[in-house]
Amino acid sequence: MAVVIVIGAIIVLLLVGGWLVGLAFSLLWFVLVGLLIGALGRLILPGRREISWLGTAGAGIAGSLLGAILADLFDAGGIVQFLVAVGCAAILIALFSSTRT
Repeated sequence: MAVVIVIGAIIVLLLVGGWLVGLAFSLLWFVLVGLLIGALGRLILPGRREISWLGTAGAGIAGSLLGAILADLFDAGGIVQFLVAVGCAAILIALFSSTRT
């Protein structure tokens, strides 16, 4: 009976560990995609923007999530989702940089 409990505990630990590793990689992917989308959103805006790279990454992450939600609502494809995400990031960057003094 003890062997079954130990094997069950090992299986549970492996499942939880795999879930945590998957979560860590998903969060890393969101950050990298957020940096890319934020940088693209910043590039399409004219003029110099007074916003940090951390703010750009945050706007990119928020833009990518908002773009994914909007594209899913309208049942759009991946390219449209990417373009909407870049547009949302550009809007957020413009809003964040215009409120900064």
